[in-house]
Amino acid sequence: MRRTAFLLFYLFTFLPLTWAQVQPFKLNEVKLLPSRFQENMKRDSAWIQSIDVNRLLHSFRNTAGVFSSKEGGYMTMPKLAGWESMDCDLRGHITGHLLSAMAYLQMREKADSLIQGLAEVQRQYGTGYLSAFGEGLIDRNIQGKSVWAPFYTIHKILQGLIDQHTICGNETALEVAKGMGNWAYNKLKPLSEETRVKMIRNEFGGFNDAMYQLYSITKDEKYLWIARFFYHNDKVDPLKQGNKDLGTNHANTFIPKLLGECRNYELFGQKDSRDAAETLFWTLVNDHAFVTGEVSDKEHLFKPEAQSKHLTGYDGENCCTFNLLKLSDRLFTYEPRAAIADYYERALYNHILGQQDPESGMVCYFTPLMTGGYRLYSTRDSSFWCCVGSGFESHAKYQSSIYFHTPLPKQGGAGGGSLYVNLFIPSELKVDGMTVRQETNFPYSNKTTLTTTGVSILKVRYPVWATYMKVNGKKVKAGKDGYVEIKNKKKVEVEFGMSLREEATKDDPTRVALLYGPIVLAGELDKVEHPFSDPKKYNDYYTFDYGKHQNVEYRSLKDFKQTSPLHFTGPNGIQVKPFYDLHHHRYVVYWKKQ
Repeated sequence: MRRTAFLLFYLFTFLPLTWAQVQPFKLNEVKLLPSRFQENMKRDSAWIQSIDVNRLLHSFRNTAGVFSSKEGGYMTMPKLAGWESMDCDLRGHITGHLLSAMAYLQMREKADSLIQGLAEVQRQYGTGYLSAFGEGLIDRNIQGKSVWAPFYTIHKILQGLIDQHTICGNETALEVAKGMGNWAYNKLKPLSEETRVKMIRNEFGGFNDAMYQLYSITKDEKYLWIARFFYHNDKVDPLKQGNKDLGTNHANTFIPKLLGECRNYELFGQKDSRDAAETLFWTLVNDHAFVTGEVSDKEHLFKPEAQSKHLTGYDGENCCTFNLLKLSDRLFTYEPRAAIADYYERALYNHILGQQDPESGMVCYFTPLMTGGYRLYSTRDSSFWCCVGSGFESHAKYQSSIYFHTPLPKQGGAGGGSLYVNLFIPSELKVDGMTVRQETNFPYSNKTTLTTTGVSILKVRYPVWATYMKVNGKKVKAGKDGYVEIKNKKKVEVEFGMSLREEATKDDPTRVALLYGPIVLAGELDKVEHPFSDPKKYNDYYTFDYGKHQNVEYRSLKDFKQTSPLHFTGPNGIQVKPFYDLHHHRYVVYWKKQ
């Protein structure tokens, strides 16, 4: 039964569509080979495995009144803390993120146990409602009263259930998700337009996106109605008109709304929905992003012409980049362009990869760009910020965007389409009739080797940073889409020209970051003995005092002497290395050029 339902979903959702020029491969069709990406994924997986299912379910069960049989407090369950504590309005969001991450990692047994527990909680409510907080928080949202983003949390849970169904074929997950959708319809259908406009001012994540997905699976019009209920006119209408003024919007409240617009385009061909998504994406990437690909200062956007004033200890909420990479994947399927993959690579290497501490496996909320700043990491079970949740997902699906293909593989073979190589990450792709093995030490090496079977046309990205590109020893040029097309070659050796270069802030040509190829380099400053958040302090990541540090100056690129691939010695003997490798130290990303 599970297999039949999964195949039906595949037929409805992934057969060639008019909007889809290319599609990604399934996660289980691409395997990471040894690399920093694989190491991060293993640390992420170990952390996920260490979190007991009953600890995750405790707040759900307690709030719903599910019988526990524990008496007198002698058998208490160790409680999760931070944003998962019983007195936090956002509790339950981590469970949703973990369901998605476990789907990516194929942790079926643990996920199945968690889903069964959630189904029990939902039955206790009897209305389809499911959350770790009571329905009173939803009522506060509807009434326009102060409350911390209840539909944001419900979105995470719903999306996790949908991922468990679409990736792992879990039928119970779908039934629970449908119950949530039915509850939401019954709750929201009687509301007036005035109430709707008021309540969607509260952050709701990608709840519209999840409801479009649920409609796509079931074809139940109730879920489509809910998706459109969460259309945020005030934010999306200006984007449809090409308005690039994003003001000081809360970045991660804004970005996920456009994932829903992408689904509207995919399902119904609404071109203006795609236009809105394109406007937001390119405005953020071209005008707002820092050198690392991250956006926002203290979670909010700001005028690009003031970028140098926003090099602080609170730059780059990781959730923003997590959602921007999701958005880039959607846009790439509509029109495969190297420029989209260029951004993906920049943000993946320079923001996402370095979010995780290689020593502890913990992750940071912000990625400070102030000189003298450093990464402040979460704790294992007493933080559970939103960026911990999106981090669980980010480090579980590195293989998702290495390769794309067109057309979709036919049964029994790959067909005659093209295979796109977007990222140069050691990996192996296996699909019926098609294999690709990519062997590389990139970015420490400027070469990658692709060995293929069953691939007629290979399209390899010509990176924007490359000073030249060679294929099997010959210099090549890119096509209009930014890709080099290679036909009927079983082994392809690619070489890129990489060089040290500068990139200034949007408004101050003397505030300069260094890159080698796509990799942001940073100067290593003083060691930090304990760069971890203090869970006893209220959201210390948001108010943390990094102290003041003088600018670090240089005169020209000649001040940096290369000592090994991606390593340099800078002014005053400062060691310069990839930003993603700078942990437990203060650093300089934006130097002062004299």
